[in-house]
Amino acid sequence: MADNSRRDFMGKVFGGWAALGGLGVLYAAKKTWDPLPSVKAAGFTTVDLSAAEPNVLNIEKWRGKPIFILKKTPDMEKSDRDVIVGKDRFLVAIGLCTHLGCIPAYRPDQKDFLCACHGGMFDTSGDNIKPPPPSPLVIPPFKVEGTKLVLGEEGPEYKKMKEAGITA
Repeated sequence: MADNSRRDFMGKVFGGWAALGGLGVLYAAKKTWDPLPSVKAAGFTTVDLSAAEPNVLNIEKWRGKPIFILKKTPDMEKSDRDVIVGKDRFLVAIGLCTHLGCIPAYRPDQKDFLCACHGGMFDTSGDNIKPPPPSPLVIPPFKVEGTKLVLGEEGPEYKKMKEAGITA
């Protein structure tokens, strides 16, 4: 009888340790399936536009891509591609040439973007004005919240542009 109760006790201890080990394995497996915090954070980027200077290009990073943000001056041509925040107009675009993915340089004196790879040019609305780029700069998903721009979230302004076919 004493031998039987000892065997039962050892079986329960072993079963408890096995169950605890199984829970540990399940927890570790779940952690490997979850996205890393850096990946979660890369989904949305918030940019405060209140300090933006006219005709000065600001470059933010979103999902590993450069995002061009340019506050337009009153003499710059208005476009349906402009992002309006308060009374100000902004160019918001992924800063990669639509030809081969080079990063165009902003020339504030000419108020245009020049891609040094093959000489393509874009205006301050992101429209291609000199080939070889086949299309305008791509507008990333965004949402306007007061004076802030949330990149990665489709707000009503972006959806309106998307429906009009001007986001890319």
